[in-house]
Amino acid sequence: MQSEAVIEFLGDVPVLQRLPSSSITKIAQHVVVKHYNSGECVFQEGEPDGAIYFIWEGEAEVSRSFYADNHDSQVFQWGKFDHFTSSESDRQEDIIALTKVTCLMLPHKYNSLMHPYSLWSADMNLNTCAPSEHILSLDPLDVNTFRGITLKGAPKSGKVYGGQFMGQALAAASKTVHFHKILHSFHAHFLLAGDINIPIIYKVDRLSDVPNVATRRVNAVQKERVVFFLIASFHKEEEGFDHQEQTMPSVPDPESLLPEHGLEEGVKLPRHHPRTGVSTSTSVPWPTEIRPVDPKKYAIHTTRHPSISYWLRAKGRLPVDQALHRCVGAYISDMLFIQISLNPHRREGIIPSSISLDHSMWFHRDFRADDWLLYVIDSPTAYNARGFSRGQMFNKKGELVLSAMQVGVVRKLKPPTTTSKL
Repeated sequence: MQSEAVIEFLGDVPVLQRLPSSSITKIAQHVVVKHYNSGECVFQEGEPDGAIYFIWEGEAEVSRSFYADNHDSQVFQWGKFDHFTSSESDRQEDIIALTKVTCLMLPHKYNSLMHPYSLWSADMNLNTCAPSEHILSLDPLDVNTFRGITLKGAPKSGKVYGGQFMGQALAAASKTVHFHKILHSFHAHFLLAGDINIPIIYKVDRLSDVPNVATRRVNAVQKERVVFFLIASFHKEEEGFDHQEQTMPSVPDPESLLPEHGLEEGVKLPRHHPRTGVSTSTSVPWPTEIRPVDPKKYAIHTTRHPSISYWLRAKGRLPVDQALHRCVGAYISDMLFIQISLNPHRREGIIPSSISLDHSMWFHRDFRADDWLLYVIDSPTAYNARGFSRGQMFNKKGELVLSAMQVGVVRKLKPPTTTSKL
């Protein structure tokens, strides 16, 4: 059996889709092909306990006396892409082949491959991994349910940052599809403010699976209420037409620009540059490096054009998994986005506010989120208390890697009034 065919099959096994792609590749190297005739016991004399079986074809029946550790399903019959574990008691009658059955058996000594440290890295080290990877590492509760948290020190402003919802929801969706199918678009809606003090449960619906495309819906749940949801589409890489009409603006290189927050990693600032952005209980450093193209500082009351450009990249070094880089791209895309639609309306005596309603993105080309990306944002219109912003990200070669759009409620708040106590 060819290794390419084995990897292709294992990528469609639901229990394996939550693993890093590198783990699936390693599992493919260690599985053993097993064949059984109808009515034959799956476990043979001398079979090691704890081995994991993935059904390649055929059906198997589980007797009522079977008590293997299979938390993901309570069924007593299995078919293609299902998995089961050999019984601790090694009872030969536990599992019977209903038809001719072909299984891929992973010996017990390789079971550790089924338990990586994160969705993205088999050997993740929390002390050295990139902050954005840590933020987007969810806990799988079953094949369609994941748990995320707002980490201590993660960007927030009294509520869950919108980019966190998108990045974590996309991480959950990405871990329910074949790793050869890569996220190409999503459409998200923000329903309620997220509570930073409690976990977020991400429930994935497998809406559609065809050979080259998959569609998923993800609900983010807190306190038994859906606070956010998105629909995402995934596409297997294939050859096709290639063109790009949009050109990247001519801007200075990021290395020649000053960082947004006081002292960034590896950058020595001149003495006159203020050291702002110090971590406090309400303000923490972003897991990204930011270099504004226009270094001029604007006050909240300064009227200006509804556009901005800045270089950004995730801090640290991320694993090679393209699925993670696209989740990080979604995570960072929400920074300074809908707020740009407020720029023409900033003036003394007006306190502007914005609340995101929906967010859509399209991924055009592979990219690395830990390499510099130029984010170009503008807001062509605002009306009826709704602002509209659109953005494009380019890599340093000038390739357009993603496009984004967002609509939000934008309002002017009345300044607080003070009443004399006299």
